[in-house]
Amino acid sequence: MLAGTEEMKLMEEAVKARQRSYCPYSKFAVGAALLCEDGTIVLGCNVESGAYSPSNCAERTAIFAAVAQGKRKFRAIAVAGGNQGETAGPCYPCGVCRQVMAEFCGEDFQVICKNEEGQIESLTLGELLPRNFKLL
Repeated sequence: MLAGTEEMKLMEEAVKARQRSYCPYSKFAVGAALLCEDGTIVLGCNVESGAYSPSNCAERTAIFAAVAQGKRKFRAIAVAGGNQGETAGPCYPCGVCRQVMAEFCGEDFQVICKNEEGQIESLTLGELLPRNFKLL
């Protein structure tokens, strides 16, 4: 598990990534900062499409970018989201993102979000997605 200062740093990176969001339809901007096992931080943001289903969440953008860079082992991800122009609030990964995380991460993978009070909340993937689906 990351220490409190490490969690805050990762959340700060997620907030920065959120500024790159392309969300003209939902106006809900999300940024993610993925901490790889080697210490690299890979950023992702949500990217929407008018057809909706081709849209991609910030968490998956970060994971897919990391995989494209040859990385396969991850320690934690921070997620910051909320309506454009507003302070990031509670934003937990959707079910699809949780399943993609399960493909690459163990149940102890750390997911860092802000709770309703704006405080950092750290959960494990096992808590967010118990009994996940895995082929391998």
